This record gives sequence, structure tokens and C-alpha cells, in this order.
Amino acid sequence: MGIRLQVHPETPQRRFIERAATTLGAHGVVVAPTDSSYAFAAAPGSRAALERIARIKEMNAEKHLFSLVVPDLSEIARFADVDNAAYRVLRRFLPGPYTFVLKASSEVPRILLTKRKTIGLRVPEHPVAIELARAAGGAMLASTVKMPGEDYALADPDEIEQRTGKLVDLFLDCGWGGVEPSTVVDLSEGEPRVIREGAGDPAPFLS
Repeated sequence: MGIRLQVHPETPQRRFIERAATTLGAHGVVVAPTDSSYAFAAAPGSRAALERIARIKEMNAEKHLFSLVVPDLSEIARFADVDNAAYRVLRRFLPGPYTFVLKASSEVPRILLTKRKTIGLRVPEHPVAIELARAAGGAMLASTVKMPGEDYALADPDEIEQRTGKLVDLFLDCGWGGVEPSTVVDLSEGEPRVIREGAGDPAPFLS
């Protein structure tokens, strides 16, 4: 059974963040909150953790339904090639419940790259997610806690523990979460293109 820690959603306890970061560094899987929903989190380069999450969600790990959560815009520039137009979009909408698809830099682990050599990047507006990504070395892999065959993410902490507690190593409980994943916007080919509507308002990107 994974460990469940009650974390303050605005001023997370440093010892809990460090414990979660250590778990990620040991190829573990953590459930952590974001501004859209709870997410399974792992170290970006951990194939073992990525494959564990894929098994939990009963999906093909090669489909790359993962994003990188980073603590601020400067870390996005580390993992992606960002031109001036894309940067203006990122600066306007982040932090927030969006994932932006960009051309990946050489810093992105190969196991996360799509065939198009792109990567989804997030800066969530949630102190716990930001601090955990920072403590984990500047980024963590994330995938919505949505179980096989279900339309919405798990939001009730007790249900999350009941259904995932034996499958993950650590659960950072910040109370009830959201039920939608982030809105995904592709910026890799110039004009923004919405490829998934979610918690973030897609209207600014729809022509």
C-alpha cells in the first residue's frame, strides 16, 4: 500500500515535497495534485515508472499520453525550442491548466519523444505541483489520474487511495481535485491548434 500524506495545498510541507521527490528519483510513482486534476507523476527518464503508469491506466506506453510538468517558463526553454510567437502564448497562459506541445530539445528523454519529436509541457497553477517539479530536478512526467474506461479523473482523495493506493508509492493528498485534464494546444507548427479540450478555456485558440 502506498503512503498517503496530507499536504497543505498552498504552503506544502517541505519534508513531504522532498519525500515525494526522493520517491520519483528512485523510479517510484507518486499521485500529486495539479490545477486541473490529480496526476500520476514520475521522473522523466524512468522507463520503469512510465510503464507502471501505463499499466495502471491500461494504455500503450508508446502512445505517449504524458506531459512534462515544470515549475516556470525558464524550464520550458530547457526542454523545448521556443520561438518568439510561442513564448508570447506561454507567457500569457501559464501558469494555468494548459499543456503546450512544442518541438523538443535534446534535454527531453528519448522515451518521451513522439515521432514528430515534440513534447507536451505544463506549468500548473498549483504550489504542490510546482514545488515537486522543482525538487525533482526541474521537471516531472505527469499523466491524469483517469482510470480505464472512465470519462473523468478521480477527484475524491478517499477514492484515489482506494483505487490506486496499492499501485503507487506515494499519494500527496490536497483534498478534492478537479475532474478534467488540461487543455492541450499544439504550438509546434506555428498557429495554435487545440488537440484536446479540458480544464483550460480553449476559446482563445479556436478560429
